[in-house]
Amino acid sequence: MGSRRFDVPAPVRDAVIAVGVAGAQVAAGLSGDHPAGGRGVLGLALLAAGGLALGAARRAPVLVLAVTGLCAVGSQVAGFDVPAVAFLVAVYAAMRAGRRAATLIASVAVLVVLPAVALLSGQDAGAAFEQARDVLELAWLVAAAAAGEALRQAERRADEAERTREEVARRRADEERLHIARELHDSLTHQIAVIKVQSEVAVHVTRRRGEPVPAALLAIQAAGREATRELRATLTALREDGTTQPRGLDDVHELVQGARTIGLHATLTMAGERPDVPAAVSRTVYRIVQEALTNVARHADASTASVTIDCRRDVLTVQIDDDGRAAPGSVPVLGVGLLGMQERVAALGGLLRARPRDEGGFSVRAELPVSSAS
Repeated sequence: MGSRRFDVPAPVRDAVIAVGVAGAQVAAGLSGDHPAGGRGVLGLALLAAGGLALGAARRAPVLVLAVTGLCAVGSQVAGFDVPAVAFLVAVYAAMRAGRRAATLIASVAVLVVLPAVALLSGQDAGAAFEQARDVLELAWLVAAAAAGEALRQAERRADEAERTREEVARRRADEERLHIARELHDSLTHQIAVIKVQSEVAVHVTRRRGEPVPAALLAIQAAGREATRELRATLTALREDGTTQPRGLDDVHELVQGARTIGLHATLTMAGERPDVPAAVSRTVYRIVQEALTNVARHADASTASVTIDCRRDVLTVQIDDDGRAAPGSVPVLGVGLLGMQERVAALGGLLRARPRDEGGFSVRAELPVSSAS
């Protein structure tokens, strides 16, 4: 069986420490010689208060340092010769929080006040300093401060190491983007440019001859221009870390218009109140419509296609239906396009359904959460 690691919240840990120290100080006070009556109750209350104050040491280290110091001095005045454990813990917490000056001032003040209080109570100098040493041992005070400072330095080094790792990862990601951009440029740009130029030449020659330009040739010309623009935008985004504006929801109508140029009767319906759609959702909608219409044109043998986008407060739904040759009940083949759609939708926590329609044809429907997307 694997081991499980329990992560206790910081406030719970602080509360447990505070209650534990308070109980230990009260128990130490009750176990030794202590005054009775109201003075004894006051001393025990100060011992308990000093320990319980540690519950706020993470939020207000200087204030807790002052409170525990005053409680330590007050309990000694009340007649309790109990080690100032709460003050030592407060010193540790203040040093861990980086409050060096306040810790030094409070420590010196308590070291001076403790024997002074003993002297004022009528004890001789030797007994006064011995009692003060029993309450706050200098070695323990130094150890608490050193431990707090050591942990603060360790946490700072850990933060520095984490920032360094993030910078290295960011630099590697930048290098990878540049590498991908170079690969795309070398492998695709030339071929797409050739297709674009050849199609434009063919259109130009056909028109000069006075012949009607085939719709397929015009579609190739438009697709070549769009592919060139898309590739240029992609390369720019890779090189500039996404500073360019990608295609999104506002550009879906261009995809529908492009589908019409190849003889497909395509329609676009926008429904619902359009909220501020996150950029990631907007890009995904564009890519889903683009891939779905491409599949309709290539494989479906369809004559009509409808794109419906419904924008609601929490979810955006996009659906593409066609009247192609997909038979009801048949199992769709998950090609690269559909797999890419699924990955995009899953990355946003959405749901994608792609299947034949009961009335014939194929349907792609994606539901994308809007409120939780980023």
